Amino acid sequence: MMTDPIGDMLTRIRNGLQAKKASVKSPASKSRQRVLEVLEREGYIRGYNRVDLENNMAEFNIELKYYEGTPVIRTIQRVSTPGRRVYSSVKDLPRVHNGLGISIVSTPKGVLSDAEARTENVGGEVLCTVF
Repeated sequence: MMTDPIGDMLTRIRNGLQAKKASVKSPASKSRQRVLEVLEREGYIRGYNRVDLENNMAEFNIELKYYEGTPVIRTIQRVSTPGRRVYSSVKDLPRVHNGLGISIVSTPKGVLSDAEARTENVGGEVLCTVF
């Protein structure tokens, strides 16, 4: 059993970008899907699709994004881990590189980027930062 599925997905994305892969695969779950939706909405990945496999298993095929040969995602880091949860109020949400990057936050209104969370005026658990 995997203890940190979101951290595993972020590591697969990081490794795929470093190896200049066009896409990477990750096991499917609702929490991973919500993080991927934010990454796609903010323009850090081209997109993703769900592929159903045998044994009621599914995986995501994540299409990575490059600009002139360099990865769009420079750094992607897990903030809140299963052993150490990091929560933030709306006024204390972290700004990544002075607003050039995003923080992905799990809020009562869903998984949002830090800018969307400020607009909705909600705080929550800071899942990861992307630049």
